[in-house]
Amino acid sequence: MNTDFNAIVSEYGPLLSRVASSYEANQHLQQELLQEISLAVWQSLKAFKGESSLKTYILRVAHNKAVTHVAYHAKQPFNESYCEIENPQSNNIGSPENQLAQQSDVAKLLKAVRKLPVQSRQIVTMSMEGLGYQDIADVCGISSVNVGVILNRAKKSLMETFHHE
Repeated sequence: MNTDFNAIVSEYGPLLSRVASSYEANQHLQQELLQEISLAVWQSLKAFKGESSLKTYILRVAHNKAVTHVAYHAKQPFNESYCEIENPQSNNIGSPENQLAQQSDVAKLLKAVRKLPVQSRQIVTMSMEGLGYQDIADVCGISSVNVGVILNRAKKSLMETFHHE
């Protein structure tokens, strides 16, 4: 299948950015991860056979790269130059108070999602991107029933986190 990388980046760039931000809190490391994901997508396009949607395939590559990135950085010693956490920017038009509240809510959600186990984090992120149970199951290599169970448990955990804050 012939795929144009520039068109893919144009269409799926925001999605890949959201995947990176769901795995990495630090803005600098998010950008590093996004570059790693983009490179991995570019390198893997020649292997895409069309057995799933392009979006599902790209998400599989992105999540696999993100897991590798997180595992690598978890083994590294703490580096204070990477300790800042920046709040996500809101593109919604509204009062400054509403924008601040939305930014705060998004930051809380991302923080809570990052605390989930890796498989739950993957499933929640893909669900938030609009993938169905079967597409998520294909990416994760599990059954769609298992996707539903993990997603429901993750949602329950996220709700508990928000009720305790």
